[in-house]
Amino acid sequence: MSKQKVLFVCIHNSARSQMAEELLRKLAGDRFEVESAGIEPGKLNPVVVEVLKEIGIDIAGKKTQALMDLLKQGKLYSYVITVCDETSAERCPIFPGVAQRLHWGFTDPSKFEGTWEDKLAQTRVVRGQIEQKIKDWLKFQG
Repeated sequence: MSKQKVLFVCIHNSARSQMAEELLRKLAGDRFEVESAGIEPGKLNPVVVEVLKEIGIDIAGKKTQALMDLLKQGKLYSYVITVCDETSAERCPIFPGVAQRLHWGFTDPSKFEGTWEDKLAQTRVVRGQIEQKIKDWLKFQG
């Protein structure tokens, strides 16, 4: 049986979409082929790299991806899931052949202020929210 393909999209592919990609891969990588991309790709958020490392996921050497590059490659996905705010999600182009498009809005860790520890604590909350949303979604994926 082939794996369903999932693409997580956000603005910069630096935080939320990276966490969602890695968490789905960790929780159900045997069932899903998963990628993430950004509408305007930036650099990985170091706080996100750290909070994923805390749970055994190392993305330190990973690069962000441009959504348009994936479109140009003609990739097809079963699910395209936007994880940014509603307004930004509306900028996500329509992918050909997509079975389902979902929107899961999460707070942007790049907007967190305070000390490194403050940012870690707030990003851990978002990581937990994304993980719970994926677990809930997986209950309905057979």
